[in-house]
Amino acid sequence: MAYLAFYRTFRPSSFDTVVRQEHIVRILKNQIESGKIGHAYLFCGPRGTGKTTLAKIFARAINCENPQNASPCGKCPTCKALADGSSLDISEIDAASNNGVDEMRDLREKVQYPPVAGKYKVYIIDEVHMLTASAFNAVLKTLEEPPRHAVFILATTEPQKIPATILSRCMRFDFKLIPQSDLEELIKSVLIKTGKEFEEEAVSAIARAGAGSARDSLSIADMCASYSTGKLTYNDVSAVLGSADFLKIAEICEYILHEDSQNALTAVENILSTGKSVGVLIKDLLTFLNNLAIVKVCRTAREIINLPDETYKKIESIAKDCDGHKLLRVTEILAKAETDLRYSTSGRITLETAVLKCSMPETDYNIDALIGKINELERKLGSGKYSVSAQAVVAPSSVPVAQSSQVTSEPAKPVEQAKPAPKPVLVEEPAAEQPVLWEAVENIAPKGGNLGESDKRAVFGKFIKALRTTHKNAVLFTLCMDLITEFEGEKLVFYTDNESVYKGLNRPDNYKFIGGVLAEFGVTEYEIRLRPKGESDFDKALNELKNNLGNTNIDVK
Repeated sequence: MAYLAFYRTFRPSSFDTVVRQEHIVRILKNQIESGKIGHAYLFCGPRGTGKTTLAKIFARAINCENPQNASPCGKCPTCKALADGSSLDISEIDAASNNGVDEMRDLREKVQYPPVAGKYKVYIIDEVHMLTASAFNAVLKTLEEPPRHAVFILATTEPQKIPATILSRCMRFDFKLIPQSDLEELIKSVLIKTGKEFEEEAVSAIARAGAGSARDSLSIADMCASYSTGKLTYNDVSAVLGSADFLKIAEICEYILHEDSQNALTAVENILSTGKSVGVLIKDLLTFLNNLAIVKVCRTAREIINLPDETYKKIESIAKDCDGHKLLRVTEILAKAETDLRYSTSGRITLETAVLKCSMPETDYNIDALIGKINELERKLGSGKYSVSAQAVVAPSSVPVAQSSQVTSEPAKPVEQAKPAPKPVLVEEPAAEQPVLWEAVENIAPKGGNLGESDKRAVFGKFIKALRTTHKNAVLFTLCMDLITEFEGEKLVFYTDNESVYKGLNRPDNYKFIGGVLAEFGVTEYEIRLRPKGESDFDKALNELKNNLGNTNIDVK
């Protein structure tokens, strides 16, 4: 006899051997035991979840002369005839190739003939959604009121394509994806029966690749068993699935999360140059990032992903150092790249662009990118190994050193022009005090003096523009965008309705920084106030007018 694939050799022959789908199995068994057999059933759900298998078991069970626990006995003449395909009482129709109205008219005529050996004549129509509208109409009345001996079982992966008139005439059963743990048990039992040794991690990898489908899982297991000459290992499964080397994938993700765009792009180029598919590489990267997220969030991550110890330790070490917001952002970018790959004429460029965007968050104003940058900076500053240092800061002035207030024992030497103050840099030394998170603005020097009305009107615009000059102040720029301003004499007052914005701007480091920016424009005094809830701009102006006019009565119309 010719070789049979695993999914055919080990196809369940009774209800008790079906993997999961307990809710459907229980209903069908109860109907068989009570003799309440319906005339039309609709089995719908993802591929490889047991639709056709259950249809065949049900068809044999309702015709069996001596059912055992509602399952076919497999020993009576009827069961044997149905099993070897010699019986005419069960007809399997492929609707994909027999989807015309003529085939359905022929079925409508043949259904009138009684069964040959069993009690029922069963018609299993697979991929029924492929029927044309005329074919559905041809079988409509027969499906609603068939002869007593006829039972229709329709199977489909796309029930949304079936007309409502057909759906309303059938008992619908929705099949679910099979959990990974059940797939692992199924694969183990098959490998044990075939005498194949295996590693637990290899079985888990096959079950994950099966993605809830028993047929897909057994097909992959069949290939892996043929590939491996000895004990089936995790590396054998990875080779069969065409996955890139784990360490290379880990290396790319590590470069991306550490914002090393040059090395990340080089590593991607090295893998693609070996002939690896762009789609497979993106899928491998997403799988690795998903494992990172699981290890970072779940306490039982070791049991969930079930990887070899060396592989798991590598993922765990990377997960400890990566920021959650950054991980989420990178995953979303690569997931979008996988979707864009379907419509792209150059998948390589799509992937490389996504990798560059992932590893260069400074080019992205997405909120997750900004939060990731801030968290990374706070982590470095909070570790105690870094502090903010602005060494050799010289005031930007053309005045010679001798005229400054700095005391020195050496004679003053004239200089051409003092260099502007450099931006703060991170140096490895104990932090003396809590650092300021926002980037300092150069040339902050109070101008002093009174501001004219035109200057006051322009202050807020200049203030916002100063914050926008660098992306490092983007979060503070966002907080200040919706502020309402007014001058009380020479004092600038900011109003906000948002309590979070109010607290954020009044943080000592932010308050000091804003004061330095405003001093650049001649504002030496300012205040941030929280406007009471329910108070509109009109109410605020009215209250201010009443305070200015004293006891004068003001009527609002």
